[in-house]
Amino acid sequence: MDPLSDVLSLLKPRSYMSGGLDVGAPLAIQFPRHDGIKCYTVVSGQAWLSVDGVAEPVRLGGGDCFLLPGGRPFRLASDLGLTPIDASELLAAKRNGSVGTVNGGGSCFIVGGHFTLAANHAGKLLGMLPPIVHIRDATAKATLRWAVERMMQELREPQAGSSMMAQHLAQMMLVQALRVHLADGPGAGVGWLFALADRQMAAAIGAIHDEPARRWTVEALADRAGMSRSSFALRFKEKVGAAPMDYLTRWRMLLAGDRLENSGDPISVIARMLGYESESAFSTAFKRVMGCSPRQYGRRAPAHEADQAA
Repeated sequence: MDPLSDVLSLLKPRSYMSGGLDVGAPLAIQFPRHDGIKCYTVVSGQAWLSVDGVAEPVRLGGGDCFLLPGGRPFRLASDLGLTPIDASELLAAKRNGSVGTVNGGGSCFIVGGHFTLAANHAGKLLGMLPPIVHIRDATAKATLRWAVERMMQELREPQAGSSMMAQHLAQMMLVQALRVHLADGPGAGVGWLFALADRQMAAAIGAIHDEPARRWTVEALADRAGMSRSSFALRFKEKVGAAPMDYLTRWRMLLAGDRLENSGDPISVIARMLGYESESAFSTAFKRVMGCSPRQYGRRAPAHEADQAA
């Protein structure tokens, strides 16, 4: 798989909710921090979107789509100067898949979906994505809008295979949104996602993802990128936000976390699969990146899944 597919395959979206809001002006609604990813389409009207930690608010128009992968609190408003009301007051009585009317409606009609993620390390993966993705491109908007509306239909009228359909639609929305974000070009930001828009950095990241267990060196990765060692190391750090060997270690540990959650492989086997000759060296690297030992991480998986299902 390519690096973007590699990363997204570890997220394993699940626990879907969908619905819509038909909001009348003047009104401002504050949404709390959320787990997972939210994806919305503006069916009609206009509104401002303000996300915590993002300096500039976004003006949404009819047909626009936006994705919120970071879980940050956000505000939708006809005027950002208004005192917001808490979203929980509006959504408490609304059923999954339904549309709620607020303040008489007519100013902005939004539909969307919210899906949480099964992986223990989902927070680390989502932290690698931008806090907001705003889609204005007509073709991309049409694709995302179709996916959102189809997901709502699957949730409102469940059929055989609806759960699998919803999962694939959620993944499709995420991939399409990030593809469009990548199309903004290498100058759009810092991180592995933006680095994929740089042909030379994408070659090096792809090599790491293709062979994570290989004993990579900076020189070998620079050769894949067609650059000198010093120029490659400097540009990689500049584009990705981490040194090449740090990125390699982090990717290995994310793969290890997935194996610990979803396989019965012993730690020694996982360590060898990822290029570590000793379990102790692997465990040291894992704890440094993931914040706990492999054994502690593996024990967390059943409890985490129970929490997600509640």
